[in-house]
Amino acid sequence: MNIIINFNKDKGITSYDAVAKIKKLFKVKKAGHAGTLDPLAMGILLICLNEATKITGYLSELDKEYIAVMKLGESTDTYDSEGKIIKVVADFKLDISEINKTIKMFIGNIEQTPPIYSAIKINGEPLYKLARRGIEIEIKPRKVIIYKIELLSFEPPFLSINILCSKGTYIRSLCNDIGNALGVGAHLTSLKRTKIGDFKIENSAKIDDLPQKIASIHSIDDSLKHLPEVRLFDSELQKVKNGNLVREDVSHIFGNITTSKYVRLKDPEGRILGIGRISGGWIKPERLFNL
Repeated sequence: MNIIINFNKDKGITSYDAVAKIKKLFKVKKAGHAGTLDPLAMGILLICLNEATKITGYLSELDKEYIAVMKLGESTDTYDSEGKIIKVVADFKLDISEINKTIKMFIGNIEQTPPIYSAIKINGEPLYKLARRGIEIEIKPRKVIIYKIELLSFEPPFLSINILCSKGTYIRSLCNDIGNALGVGAHLTSLKRTKIGDFKIENSAKIDDLPQKIASIHSIDDSLKHLPEVRLFDSELQKVKNGNLVREDVSHIFGNITTSKYVRLKDPEGRILGIGRISGGWIKPERLFNL
């Protein structure tokens, strides 16, 4: 059973707990997720079983969409409601036009500093563990892309927004930065991931929906459909099976190969063999599946 499940994680459980539940339900030896959701967050968590665990890194690269609710007027050390309040701005007044103008400032290529309480590792140790011990670490800003921020509602002090962003974006940091830009501070109170690539929340499944909800279960090939397809024949097919490079121009290519650094490697019948990386006119097998 080599599948990917579009799982709808509940608030209050870790991504690890969600994977463990799915692993037990489907009775598989290997399982992993493609992109962590904090316990505070809910929504889409892609869970890969058996051979599908080989593609978690490729799925993590996909753009993501969220609905976030932040509380204005309070800043916390974790940038969310689980942290310690470190700043309060009372009796503030903001109008919709001012908020819309401010959030639009964050659309595009931006630099973002991840929260000190995060799973990013420094010398092999997660930042949150260092923070809990009071160890101060300088965190370098990261470049991320915010494609869209839409104001959904404003019921003071709560502001709800819809965000479409690149991988690596910390919504907690975004909320903190928006609050600072508004001059009142803010922290994240609720987060729901509604989309990862073409995986949508309406096709996701809760634990009680499985395995019956077929729309939430995907093959490896279907989950990688955003990658161009390369069909291999004769000697090239054997080369790839042996882990050797093949020329980029020797095979039938389906899709725009110029916009992707990865391709799906397939046999003449269209069965997926693995994932190849394009470099300097060559395709190098990077992941081969035992299907």
